[in-house]
Amino acid sequence: MKVLLFNGSPRADGCTFTALSEVASVLHEEGIETEILQIGNRPVQDCIACGGCEETGKCVFSGDCVNEWIEKAASSDGFLFGTPVYYAHPSGRMLSAMDRMFYAGGENFAHKPAAVIASARRAGTTATLDAMAKHLGISQMPVASSTYWNMVHGNSPEEVRKDLEGMQTMRNIGRNMAWLLKCIEAGRREGIGTPRTEKTVYTNFIR
Repeated sequence: MKVLLFNGSPRADGCTFTALSEVASVLHEEGIETEILQIGNRPVQDCIACGGCEETGKCVFSGDCVNEWIEKAASSDGFLFGTPVYYAHPSGRMLSAMDRMFYAGGENFAHKPAAVIASARRAGTTATLDAMAKHLGISQMPVASSTYWNMVHGNSPEEVRKDLEGMQTMRNIGRNMAWLLKCIEAGRREGIGTPRTEKTVYTNFIR
C-alpha cells in the first residue's frame, strides 16, 4: 500500500513539509509506503474549464506537475493534501493543482482514503481546510479524521515541532489513515469491492 502526500508549499522543507513528514513517519511504522510530492516554486496553471480532459484523463496543460501527479495517483491507495495558509485560504497553486487533478483524473482518487492539512502562523486554518476538503467529498473519498482540526501552527519548522497538539493530530491522522487502508484491503480479500456509482444526473435550477 502507498500514500501520496502533496506539499502545496513553495518551501520544500518548511512548515507544511514538517507536518506531512510527521504523518508519513506513522504510516511507515504501519508498514505503508509514502512519497511526498513537492509543488515547488514554479507557476501552476489554473483550470480553464475547456473540457479537454474528458476524453484523455489528462489535463491539456502539460507544463507543470498536474499530469505527473494524476499518473502517480492511479497506483496509490491514499492521499494527504497539505498547504500553507495565505490570506485565510489555501495556496492558490495548490487549489489550481487540485482542481485540475480532480477534473482530469478523478477516477484515480475515487474511493481512496484522504485527508487535508494546513499550516499557519496563527489563523485562517479552518477556512483553508474547508476549501480543500470539498474535493474529497465530491469524489467519494473516505476521510481520514483525527482528534482535532488537521492543522499545525508555527512560523518555522522548529516552531511547528513545538506545537505538540498539532503534531499529535498529524500522528493520529496517520494511524487512522493506516487503519482505513488496512480495512479496505481486508474487505477486498473478502470480495467486498467499491460501491457502484450511479451516472451523474445534472439538475439546473434556472430554466
